[in-house]
Amino acid sequence: MPNIKSAKKRVSLSRAANEHNKMAKSALKTTIKKFDAAVASGDKAQAGAAYTAAVVAVDKAVNKGILHKNNAARKKSSMTLKINAMA
Repeated sequence: MPNIKSAKKRVSLSRAANEHNKMAKSALKTTIKKFDAAVASGDKAQAGAAYTAAVVAVDKAVNKGILHKNNAARKKSSMTLKINAMA
C-alpha cells in the first residue's frame, strides 16, 4: 500500500477506471452475444436490430479506448458476414 498521498490517489483512480472499463467490456460482450443469439434464432428482423446495436456498441468502445480499431473492424466484419449469410 502506498504511503504518499498522490500514490494513494493513483491507486484509487486506477481501481475506478478498471471497474468502469470492466463494466463497459461486459456490456459490449452482452450486446455481441445478443446479436449471435438473434442470428442463431433465424429471425432476420431481430438480427438486423441486434446488428445495428452491436455495431454502435463496438464503435463506442473504440472511441472510449476499450477496443483497438482493428479489433473493432474484425468484429464488425465478422458480424456483417453472419448477417449476410442469413439471406
